[in-house]
Amino acid sequence: MRRLAFLLHVFLLSNVAAQDWPRQKSIHIVAGFAPASTTDLVARLVAPKLGEALAQSVIVENKPGAGGNVAAQQVKRAAPDGYTLYVTSVAYAVNPSLYANPGYDPFTDFIPVILGPSTPNIIAVNPAVAAKSLPDLVELARKERLSYASSGVGTTTHLSMERIKTLRKVDIAHVPYQPAQAVGAAVAGHTQVSCTSLPPAVTHVKGGRLRPIAVTSAQRSPALPDVPTVNEQGFSGFDDLTWTGFFVPAGTPQDLVNRINSEITRALAAPDVRERLASLGLEWKPNTPAEFAAFLREEVPKWAKAVRDSGAKAD
Repeated sequence: MRRLAFLLHVFLLSNVAAQDWPRQKSIHIVAGFAPASTTDLVARLVAPKLGEALAQSVIVENKPGAGGNVAAQQVKRAAPDGYTLYVTSVAYAVNPSLYANPGYDPFTDFIPVILGPSTPNIIAVNPAVAAKSLPDLVELARKERLSYASSGVGTTTHLSMERIKTLRKVDIAHVPYQPAQAVGAAVAGHTQVSCTSLPPAVTHVKGGRLRPIAVTSAQRSPALPDVPTVNEQGFSGFDDLTWTGFFVPAGTPQDLVNRINSEITRALAAPDVRERLASLGLEWKPNTPAEFAAFLREEVPKWAKAVRDSGAKAD
């Protein structure tokens, strides 16, 4: 009976949402990470365009904590009426393996709306560090005690560096930070090395406050074309990306999902947004909710293996 009552409740909410959306009510985009993170940057590029298209206010609400789990748990409880969106990172696919109880199921608690921009991770050093390449950094780590800042335990920035350490059998101490603070740790010299997504690092690299060592994507980034990939420096099989994605609570009507996908597509395709994304090293191409769902069915097991291999645990 409880199950039947729940389904009836969702059905009634869905019908109301389908008939009345959009109406004069604020849309909330709940970002799983702090201001200035890649996820936050994408949310704030999309929000005003979405607001203009729907003629209503769109509010970005940052809810950092537990690698995006705090925001996920909040949004999964929201009404499935199209007024609460969740924007997060690849952590969405990592956390179910990283945490004993992330508080959500990536396949049943949300509907994927659209895969947003993605970026390679970048390994960089404080200019005072002698290393100018990844082999240099490995050799330096054999002689000196080094530490690296990442965007948090179990993020792809953490897992990428752990893969390199394992393959070269070197010890570089891991110091997890919030995404927006990880780059600053290396700039200030609190750690010698940082491994973060590209957007927070680009301005520091171009300003000479960080020396880039490598990007973790299979190809070089158009934003920093002179920075070689990890694969170019004696490794193989690296194509580690930090992506963003938009979700809505399970039970949201498909017509609303499709409409939100269309409007976010329009926002991300706008010339000024594309220019801003390119300047930050973020790349994006249009995709449907079904394509995003298929992508997730590959990403979740992929990162589950990476977590197992690294031994990373957040609890």
